[in-house]
Amino acid sequence: MPTLLFAEHDDASLNPVTARALTAALALGAPVHVLVVGENARPAAEAAAKLAGVAQVLLADGPAYAHRRAEPVAALGVALAGQYGAIAAPSTAFGKSVLPRIAALIDVMQVSDVVAVIAPDTFERPTYAGNAIQRVRATDATKVLTIRTAGFAPATEGGSAPIQPVDEAGAFAGSRFVGEEIATSARPELTAARIIVSGGRAIGSAENFHSVVEPLADALGAAVGASRAAVDAGYAPNDWQVGQTGKVVAPDLYVALGISGAIQHLAGMKDSKVIVAVNKDEEAPIFQVADFGLVGDLFQIVPELTAEIAKAKG
Repeated sequence: MPTLLFAEHDDASLNPVTARALTAALALGAPVHVLVVGENARPAAEAAAKLAGVAQVLLADGPAYAHRRAEPVAALGVALAGQYGAIAAPSTAFGKSVLPRIAALIDVMQVSDVVAVIAPDTFERPTYAGNAIQRVRATDATKVLTIRTAGFAPATEGGSAPIQPVDEAGAFAGSRFVGEEIATSARPELTAARIIVSGGRAIGSAENFHSVVEPLADALGAAVGASRAAVDAGYAPNDWQVGQTGKVVAPDLYVALGISGAIQHLAGMKDSKVIVAVNKDEEAPIFQVADFGLVGDLFQIVPELTAEIAKAKG
């Protein structure tokens, strides 16, 4: 039976995590159908149809699916579940709100945060804050999976899958959309960024984030991240948090400034291809996972590094 993959998108475009989740879905060995749910979401469906390996795109487009509230989207997933051997979604806020509901409603066990597909019924997922990898065999007829996309390469374009409209699953009054506040930034989105510059509690203040961390990020064309300690202290907003209780990232380059390397933070970034750490404590745990380490005062090192990068860029 085919696999149903929920697309992550904003109606106008696909989030890059969808292409990564597609790679995991294809590893199940069955045809993959991508479900795009939203209002006026045809552009996102057309983008999904271009991904290599997609057999079909299902488009649920209508006012009932505006803002992708969990209840109507989960009901649609339940209505479609009987046609699929597996239902998957990126392990994002959207996926984590919808797939557990589907799993409960069809009475199966969900496998969360899949980082490797061993066989169509066997998966690996992190546990103990990423310190151990658990191998899980799912015996349910329908597998429900959230995918930790940082561990998978993105699928390429080159496909031309047909787009099939699907009907609404029903009317829902359990919740209503009230409003949203969306932070906008010229920097890359954290989970999709190739380069991330993160600051920890040692940064000392929100002002220092603006004057030390952000200029380096801008010089590198990077996203800005933060440890939980920095977020809890009010130095950085919640959506910058990297770690077990924040966002899991795996960029090409991760620069950790004043981050000690608590286990919860490492769980969110240790899969980065190259890790550079700057910390005045040479015994800091971050140096155990760093590819390059600078021991010293970050308030001296980082501005000098930013200036050298700017000079090199001319």
